[in-house]
Amino acid sequence: MKTIIQDIYSGRLNEPEAKERIAIMGNTVVALKEWAVAVQALTLGKQIVVMRKGGIREETRDFQVESDSFYLYPTYEHQKAELVKPEFVSLLADTRKDWNPGDTETVIRAYARLEEDLLVDSQEQLDKLRDCHIWTDRFAEERLRWKRTKPLHVMLLRVYELERPVRVPILSEYVGCKSWIGLPGELEAVPRKPVLGDEAFRAEADRVRSFLGIC
Repeated sequence: MKTIIQDIYSGRLNEPEAKERIAIMGNTVVALKEWAVAVQALTLGKQIVVMRKGGIREETRDFQVESDSFYLYPTYEHQKAELVKPEFVSLLADTRKDWNPGDTETVIRAYARLEEDLLVDSQEQLDKLRDCHIWTDRFAEERLRWKRTKPLHVMLLRVYELERPVRVPILSEYVGCKSWIGLPGELEAVPRKPVLGDEAFRAEADRVRSFLGIC
């Protein structure tokens, strides 16, 4: 049986038909949109956190955790080298090698489970996490200051790499400043393995928590 993804690529389904078929089947999985360089860092075990305040197209205009497990959908348009620490600029450049603004598909390589949603509301707390991520102080500070009355969500993630990358079509509903999207449920059939072993993950998670004074 051909999959929805295969039918789109073969020309059997156009985008409206694909959306209708997915809706009828109820066959979607949750994905969190994140900079491609951050997804790469997570997949390489360079960090286990992402920071969110929500996008301007969020339904509630505030970030909400919609699922405690999700795929990581890489985005490219807003990545800026000056917002990534110097030692990770080459990682950002790598993500751009095969990317084109006119692409009609993207590659899903990672899945994550939310271990804890840590809320940060002060610059002092944020500064303590400086060594736990790839972003510059400027980027982190801008995330904290945006919607200043709302806390910054520091999502502590157990990340899994898919055993084979999966290409998915870029539908119009995926575009724009929003955090969560639905992808074809066929992704669930792809095996995945943890990026970090149990002991290594626990150690890094404890390190993040300790910086925030959480035992």
